[in-house]
Amino acid sequence: MAMSRIIFTRDEILNIRDSTPSDLCPNFLASPVDLQDLLTSARISNGCVSVLRIYDRDSLVRIKESMEGLFDTRGRYKQAFPPPFIIDPDSPEYLLLCRAPGKVRRKSRKRGSRSGVQVKRRRAAARLGPAIFGHGERVRCLYRIPLLNVCDSTSTLPSAWTTMTVLEPTQRWSSGQRLSSPPRSSVFTPVPARSSRSPRDRCLRPIPLRSADTASVTSSTLHIGLLNARSIANKSFSLNDLFTREKLDLMCLSETWQREEEFIHLNELCPAGCSAVGKPRPCRRGGGLAVVYKDSCTCKVTQTQEYTSFESQMVRVGSSNPFYCVSIYRPPGPAAVFLKDFSDFLTSIISLESVLILGDFNLHVDDSSSCSAKELLSLTEAFNFEQHVSEPTHQKGHILDLVFTLGLDISNVSVQDVHLSDHCFVLFDLHFSPEPKPLEVRSQRRVISANTADSFSAMFDPLLFMDCLDVDNFMHCFTKQCVKILDQVAPVKSNLSIQKKVCPWTNEVTLSLKRLCRKTERLWKATNLEVHRLYLRDLVSSYNEMVENARSDYIRQLVTVNKKNPKVLFDTINSLVCSAAPVTPVFCEADSNTLLRFFTDKIKMIKEKIPPLLCGTPAVIEPVSSLWSSFKSVTLTDISALVTKMKPSSCSSDVLPCRLFVKVFDVIGPWVTKMVNLSLSTGVFPSTFKHAIVEPLLKKTGLDPTVLSNFRPISKLPLLSKILEKVVSEQLSLFLDQGNIHETFQSGFRKLHSTETALLKVSSDIMMSADSGKCTVLVLLDLSSAFDTVDHQILLRRLRDEVGLSGSVLHWFSSYLSGRSFSVTVNQIRSESADLLCGVPQGSVLGPVLFLLYLIPLGKIIQGFPDVSYHMFADDIQLYCSFKPTELQRLSSLVQCLVEIKHWLSDNTLQLNEDKTETLVIAPDDSIPGINQYLGDLGQSVKPSLRNLGVVFDKDMSLVQHCKQLTKSCFFQLRNISKLRKMVSQNDLELITHAFVSSRLDYCNSLFSCLNKKELSRLQLVQNSAARVLTRTNRRTHITPILKALHWLPVSSRINFKILVLTFRALHGQAPPYISDLIQPYTPTRALRSVDQNLLTLPHTRFRTRGDRSFQAVAPRLWNDLLLSLRSMESIDSFKKQLKTYLFAHAFA
Repeated sequence: MAMSRIIFTRDEILNIRDSTPSDLCPNFLASPVDLQDLLTSARISNGCVSVLRIYDRDSLVRIKESMEGLFDTRGRYKQAFPPPFIIDPDSPEYLLLCRAPGKVRRKSRKRGSRSGVQVKRRRAAARLGPAIFGHGERVRCLYRIPLLNVCDSTSTLPSAWTTMTVLEPTQRWSSGQRLSSPPRSSVFTPVPARSSRSPRDRCLRPIPLRSADTASVTSSTLHIGLLNARSIANKSFSLNDLFTREKLDLMCLSETWQREEEFIHLNELCPAGCSAVGKPRPCRRGGGLAVVYKDSCTCKVTQTQEYTSFESQMVRVGSSNPFYCVSIYRPPGPAAVFLKDFSDFLTSIISLESVLILGDFNLHVDDSSSCSAKELLSLTEAFNFEQHVSEPTHQKGHILDLVFTLGLDISNVSVQDVHLSDHCFVLFDLHFSPEPKPLEVRSQRRVISANTADSFSAMFDPLLFMDCLDVDNFMHCFTKQCVKILDQVAPVKSNLSIQKKVCPWTNEVTLSLKRLCRKTERLWKATNLEVHRLYLRDLVSSYNEMVENARSDYIRQLVTVNKKNPKVLFDTINSLVCSAAPVTPVFCEADSNTLLRFFTDKIKMIKEKIPPLLCGTPAVIEPVSSLWSSFKSVTLTDISALVTKMKPSSCSSDVLPCRLFVKVFDVIGPWVTKMVNLSLSTGVFPSTFKHAIVEPLLKKTGLDPTVLSNFRPISKLPLLSKILEKVVSEQLSLFLDQGNIHETFQSGFRKLHSTETALLKVSSDIMMSADSGKCTVLVLLDLSSAFDTVDHQILLRRLRDEVGLSGSVLHWFSSYLSGRSFSVTVNQIRSESADLLCGVPQGSVLGPVLFLLYLIPLGKIIQGFPDVSYHMFADDIQLYCSFKPTELQRLSSLVQCLVEIKHWLSDNTLQLNEDKTETLVIAPDDSIPGINQYLGDLGQSVKPSLRNLGVVFDKDMSLVQHCKQLTKSCFFQLRNISKLRKMVSQNDLELITHAFVSSRLDYCNSLFSCLNKKELSRLQLVQNSAARVLTRTNRRTHITPILKALHWLPVSSRINFKILVLTFRALHGQAPPYISDLIQPYTPTRALRSVDQNLLTLPHTRFRTRGDRSFQAVAPRLWNDLLLSLRSMESIDSFKKQLKTYLFAHAFA
């Protein structure tokens, strides 16, 4: 085998000869070669084509610097060292151009800005061509390849050698010879040269040199920025552009000056595919921190201890190999206090290995006379933190913004003046282990055009499934034909889900101004003139204002175009003023399967915690008065009416998209009707409708998406399934109403029932008990995943024995509950399928109705305790017991009732969540301790106030605490609405005001009759402020003409309006029976003229602040004050219209 040699140029070997001993490189060559032989070996050929290896200039300089320390003053080598690279005998020959240490080359004469570099390149090419390939040959294209270190593991190389690069010819020489080269891959793709003047190096590109032990180490780079923004309100779009322009992955902002629960400006500064988390200053104005990050960076807010001398926000970045990013803002104040608190903070995070601390410290670390700055640097150094900022970050020339790292590698630290505040922008790169990239998911959808419906209708052939007598076979043929037609008229298109990077309101005007800003910035950096800096600052401010106006115009046009679609309006408003939901970290099918297992394991754990049968008091089963054994057939008109009333909602498992389904219903309607009747007559629920798609959503905005318990499963079912269930639901409700089977005090999922009617009944009972001198104990029970733990066999027995279902109806419900499954879909990634062995179907029409029927025996058990009253809203159960202060023994009945409820729930596979059980004692303060002694275990759950179906009850039933929270919530919404005035018209703004403010004032406002004048004035102030925001009037303008012009009833009149409407409904059978029982028509004992006046009986009350404020007393008083013409009306719509006119005239008389 021919021996490969390392070949040097003659001049370099002569320089090496005198300074290098004979044993300098014992293993450098394949076999020892004398230096004299090396002189004559300028060109060696062993039968194969030579491959050129040339070091670039930067690598040669690093070799020189690293080798100078290895020679003594006489040029002799001090110690033996391993060779930088061992040449394998099978490898081709190499030419290493290495300069001898200490030799200084004469500086070339400059001929223009780049002539020196080009002269050197041409001279080297002219010399190398004849030396290697003879005269007439020259190098056309070279590219750099890495040299791999194959030394033994004990050898140590100089640090500069691990970053060297070489140059290699890419394809061919001028003579057409083809060279042996390493195997091609995407890594070796030629790139344009650094200069376009010389054709010799147009395919040169740098490749970093890696040693064997570092070649396998991979790292990623995060581009991070730091800025003291001094309010993000007036520069949010400029910050958005800065994030995009600098291609940042993470940006930390201090002094955001944002308020609690204010998200509009955070949403504005987030580019597409990014999110932001903010931490406003809790107590006073100013301050505040925020972190903007790309969604590809998994960020999680971590709670830290609060300190008075500085603000901090810690974010955990990454999942597999995370580091912690801590934003700091220190406001002016005593430095000694800050240093003590900061020392405590560093001590609290001492267990973390990788930490990045950055922010505005307001200490002049560049001032050698600053003792506080010295102590800060000494403190961080003691904790092994390294400070990286060395340039002034403030306009006055001091270093205030600092970057500290522990266990992290950062580089390219720079400071730029971006003209957004008096602080400069700090940029740097952070190197860390890369995170797993999300799976590229291709979304599949059908493009529905204007002609799709007509084409589908023309190709639809019902003869293919006309004779199907089995509902599953019918659905199979129907689905098969629909899919076949859709594949022709609207084929499935697959494309990658790529986030749009350009804002929809970007136009040519904003782009041109943006280009002008960049041009002026380059001019200022070139001239460094103050006039250019001031001009750039004005342009940046103008750009932010222009983008804001462009966005306002876009949103105004969007709302105008979709004027008949309120969903677009509210979705747009929510995207502006509400916090964006964090991205769920689901990147592959395994992640979706993890969520699937969590939901299934959660139900299994609940079922395992339920104790065995406790044999509580069995509920009395009354014989059913009637049986229901068969369904009624439906007509096309019935199905068409259902389709018209149903909300348009689609599911990925739908045969036809909802929009297309409505358009072609005239063609497929008869066959949908046949499918429904076929299912009802055979008692079989189609199996294709039994699979649900679960899309998890966070329970509240701001919750951590990495905690699986923070998700609520939202189940979606096919549209045809909902149509079939709606038909059954209407027939079932009719049967339940005729048989009076419904639970009287159950207000959930029932027509004419609501949370307001439920709370009105409970509060009225409590107020009347308090008027008679009684105390009341209210207990709120919470069930754990009650809908998901329903036992199917128990439910079917209950439908048969207590409801009266039989025959094909009972068989249909049995088929409906059996064989169900679900899968989880997140980020268009679907999990495996899992069986549903228990629970009523979530997201269905019949699921809530079946759950109410499942709880029917519970009401009968509670009725066995005469001293205990109750009310239920779905799975929310309320128990309350009223008693005289001298009759505390009656509380034993409440405790025993609770025990029986626990037994019944366990026997029916339901679990009571005792941790969420809350108790409220409504009694004088001196009586509460004695009452608590009789409550037993319930005494631990007693609270001064509790939230009951959205309304805060307190121990006095004054609703003062609820009024305070309501006022705070409304003013927060008004602040957001005030920032939308430029974006929408006044009519749309009024619609938004009613949706976000008036709806809150009107929620359960029939209970507000117990509010005193002070609290009513607070609510009236909210309405007045809403009117001023809408009409843009100042606070000194008289409010009464404004409310009258808007035709808004005052708050007190709105309360009376709601009470009177409920009274009208109760008198005309349009309210729940328990509301109708609270009022009694007036019947005189003898014939009087008031017999035909439609008056109500006023109950006897003792206290104005108790009984007089209950619905039972307020409703008759307000009703009797109405005009006879109003009391005599029969239509609810006419009554509402005339009542508002009447109240409006009295309010503004």
